[in-house]
Amino acid sequence: MIYIDADACPVKAEAETVATRHKMKMFVVSNGGLRPSQNPLVEMIYVPDGPDVADMWIADRVGKGDVVVTGDIPLAAKCIEAGARVVRHNGEALTQANIGQQLATRDLMTDLRAADPFRQGGGRAFSKADRSRFLDALDRMIRAAAQD
Repeated sequence: MIYIDADACPVKAEAETVATRHKMKMFVVSNGGLRPSQNPLVEMIYVPDGPDVADMWIADRVGKGDVVVTGDIPLAAKCIEAGARVVRHNGEALTQANIGQQLATRDLMTDLRAADPFRQGGGRAFSKADRSRFLDALDRMIRAAAQD
């Protein structure tokens, strides 16, 4: 199965296309505000508002052979621990080998922002190249997960 951490996810439509091609069930998890898909393989899951409620819903269900699409590093760590494969929106794979560094970097950036309230976040804009990398990475990850 594919799980999408859908709040602020720029690649929901692309993930649905790949899921349909592979005939995989896909859960789109958010706290609302998303238009339902007519695709029978896509199930919209609306969770209550609250910190990390969507993340907890995914983490409680994900397992070996599943693929998770998220930019949330703590959620990614839980999913990797459960045996799932994880891909970011830009196509970057999060794995057992790199999740520790990702968590440390996230914590460092949180501390830096807290120490300097004028520090502005934000990176570069999401690009067509990011979208293309995501499509390729998700397709490869689904094929690899099928081997699990």
